[in-house]
Amino acid sequence: GLRPPLPNPSPTRGEGLARIDNACPVSCSPRPLRERGRGRGAPPMDQRQFTKALRQNMTDAEQLLWKHLRAHRMDGQKFRRQQPIGPYIVDFVHFGLRLIVEADGGQHVQSEHDAARDHWLRSQGFTVLRFWNNDILQSPDAVLESIWNAVHTNTLSPPAPLPQGARGATP
Repeated sequence: GLRPPLPNPSPTRGEGLARIDNACPVSCSPRPLRERGRGRGAPPMDQRQFTKALRQNMTDAEQLLWKHLRAHRMDGQKFRRQQPIGPYIVDFVHFGLRLIVEADGGQHVQSEHDAARDHWLRSQGFTVLRFWNNDILQSPDAVLESIWNAVHTNTLSPPAPLPQGARGATP
């Protein structure tokens, strides 16, 4: 059977496996890709080039997650990787459920940019799940269970059939 759900960790303290970021303590305006350079003096990369580079240079944690999310491997659900959404590129997204999964390294600890980014993504109707890279690599089953729980929490049920009298007149 399924294990009980994991406790909600504190994102501000960087605890636990899944971090669903629900607060934006800073001014929440997205920073366009063209402003995120590749170093001083380097010309900005367009979004398609940048997305392609991210797909070709995935971290070990992203590769491990992708192995389990790709090709409908998680309960038949379709995830996409390194996907542009507005001015951002997210690690993994399930568009039908509006669920984003992010794999974070140490550079993401209490990141104001991440808070603004997550606020913008939530304002577009997405749920954002964040996992530390070391949790993905050391406890992949727990991470996948958290994602599975989020998928099944967000799964849209099919519309209920109309009551008999509301289906239209029969001749």
